[in-house]
Amino acid sequence: MTILLVTLHIVVCFALIVVVLLQSGKGAEMGASFGASGSQSVFGAGGGSTFMSKLTTSAAIIFMLTSLALAFASGKGGGSSIMSKAPKAKPAPMGGLPLQQPVAPAAPGKTAAPAAPAAPAVPTAPAAPAQK
Repeated sequence: MTILLVTLHIVVCFALIVVVLLQSGKGAEMGASFGASGSQSVFGAGGGSTFMSKLTTSAAIIFMLTSLALAFASGKGGGSSIMSKAPKAKPAPMGGLPLQQPVAPAAPGKTAAPAAPAAPAVPTAPAAPAQK
């Protein structure tokens, strides 16, 4: 459906450009700039709406409708994201320092010593065999 809309939109774009460029301007004659309009039409100096102006109007309406349809179609997403399936990350501590363990409140009259951070477990290498 989207391919059909895009194709129609491009065809109407080029048709609209061609139709607008083929039209003659309102002041095409030299006498029109001085107010001498020699039109003998029933609708007055402006004349009736010609075939080209009707074609321009219809091409512009189709162009606007295809533009709205394409905008509406592109706005509808799949509804899923790869980020919604990712596990939630824990917030990093400020400044990159390790978090400290909370200190239990001390009994009245005693001072509490701050808890020492636990040393990270470092794997030890096996002892080298003794040489003879």
